[in-house]
Amino acid sequence: MQTDIDPRSLIGRKAFDRHGTKIGTVDEVYLDDATGEPEWAAVRTGLFSRDAFVPLEPSKVVDDGLHIPYDRKLIKDAPDFGVGRHLSPEQELQLYHHYRLDISSPPDSPSAPADKNFGRVAGTDD
Repeated sequence: MQTDIDPRSLIGRKAFDRHGTKIGTVDEVYLDDATGEPEWAAVRTGLFSRDAFVPLEPSKVVDDGLHIPYDRKLIKDAPDFGVGRHLSPEQELQLYHHYRLDISSPPDSPSAPADKNFGRVAGTDD
């Protein structure tokens, strides 16, 4: 993810899959509790659809859209946790597994990712 972008500016941007197909609109951005960096986005996949959580790393912002390097089907099949609530460590672990992301801690880190409080919503204090 481009670290110089304000996570609140992602909300409302169109989201595209790896082939450039529109999958929806960014609804919310979730920050890592430990670092404060944007980590996940909830993408509204249609008028009567649910939000799909997508990883912001290795996604890119290009031409005012969020480009997610995964197939539309994988994104739409992501676990559904609802939006507006804190992601628990277990929920985030499910997302890491769904997208086959590396969840290992840095070698000098005293705790594994499941020990952190993940996924607070950008712009909230709780």
